[in-house]
Amino acid sequence: MVGSYKPYFGLKFFRKLLFPILSQSLFIVSIMKMTFLLILSFIFLLGIDYYNKIIDDLLTNRVTPIVTLYHFDLPQALEDQGGWLSEAIIESFDKYARFCFSTFGDRVKQWITINEPNIFAVMAYEFGVFPPGVPHVGTKAYQAAHNLIKAHARSWHSYDSLFRKEQKGMVSLSVFAGWAEPADPSSVSDQEAVKRAMAFQLDFFAKPIFIDGDYPEVVKSQVALMSKKQGYSSSRLPEFTEEEKRMIKGTADFFAVQYYTTRLVMNQENKKGELGLLQDVEVEVFPDPSWRSLNWVCVVPWGIRKLLKYIKDTYNNPVIYITENGFPQGDPTSFDDTQRWEYFRQTFQELFKGTI
Repeated sequence: MVGSYKPYFGLKFFRKLLFPILSQSLFIVSIMKMTFLLILSFIFLLGIDYYNKIIDDLLTNRVTPIVTLYHFDLPQALEDQGGWLSEAIIESFDKYARFCFSTFGDRVKQWITINEPNIFAVMAYEFGVFPPGVPHVGTKAYQAAHNLIKAHARSWHSYDSLFRKEQKGMVSLSVFAGWAEPADPSSVSDQEAVKRAMAFQLDFFAKPIFIDGDYPEVVKSQVALMSKKQGYSSSRLPEFTEEEKRMIKGTADFFAVQYYTTRLVMNQENKKGELGLLQDVEVEVFPDPSWRSLNWVCVVPWGIRKLLKYIKDTYNNPVIYITENGFPQGDPTSFDDTQRWEYFRQTFQELFKGTI
């Protein structure tokens, strides 16, 4: 395991665990191979010691560690076997999760299995921006997302059956979610577009896990309709079996959400039947020009209040953790943090409104 570990305001901290090289059955046929295996074992033990020290240091300083098991990085050996496009990854991820639960779970009580699976699937397999860096427009992101959901569910069940009674921890996954606001609040088509945008972005992962083990109906119908237009014999969206639905349903102990920004959404019919995930949603997404914008983030503090209300109403008032939120300061060398603290002041005001 590797990662970042730096002094900061007197504390030492870490961001995440990286997916380690998982043990495999090896036949030792030479001294060279035996030596290589011993080196790998030594490195692996150093990694365990490294994270033990981080966790212990956090607890010593009264900081509660919330550990993310997967944050966009995969060992090349697993990528060579198909990565997240192969169902074999589900078993590999479960073994990795069980190892982490057994090794660190005596001190770690909050676990995130997968960070932003909705962003990862799209950026890795639709656009090819994240590794493995090979885009497959309109197809492989759905396949990867399908396996991400099942891998999360398997690891949750492993914790539930093997570790929960003794360790008394909680397991979830964190979903990226911006708020979608209708471009024209009086437009029925824009209101429907907002529903599709939220379904494809947030509910795609949340509904199977928190509600019934299956994708939102609007997602299934949209992808099936677009697939038919494009000449596919069946939907490009994989289906869960009834057994898989039962396995997936209810596999989160809290709702972890990551909010940064809000967008306006309007209906945009895909008349030509163009292939692509964004085309499947049939929406146009854009910022209000009056919103302050830095990089891809538009500063819209009220969006987080609306998002949390949506989660509360849609998912039966779950315990919600905001696991990421922030403001991209334009000048990293400036000591004038007025804009940042003003952003957080407004954000907390919106959160307090939501508690009334």
